[in-house]
Amino acid sequence: MQSIYQRIEHLIESRGMTKKAFCENLGISTGNFGDWKRGKTTPSTNKLIEIARYFDVSLDWLIIGKGFPTANIMEIRESYGIDYSKIERQLHTLHLTEDEKNFIKEYIEFSKYRKSQSRNPG
Repeated sequence: MQSIYQRIEHLIESRGMTKKAFCENLGISTGNFGDWKRGKTTPSTNKLIEIARYFDVSLDWLIIGKGFPTANIMEIRESYGIDYSKIERQLHTLHLTEDEKNFIKEYIEFSKYRKSQSRNPG
């Protein structure tokens, strides 16, 4: 199973760019990038979103390697009709590691926060 880092590395190589250029373009320190490679840390939710946008790939593929790397991003968040409580319940039935479950929960919380901010600007 590929790691997030390996998928990012694949994207960098497929674009024909250097890792240094990738880090510079996305404002990532080479130290952080090295930590991702060693599995010491993983990119933050915000950084994963930025990387997915940069390479025009889906977050599902980038985060867990499922599906295809092509992006299927809707412009209007409300179109998704997300039931966060249902997603959280479904996490218990999936065969994911605790780290993967925690990452998804963190992403759900981030999504809730972003949605609340878009409704209450300022």
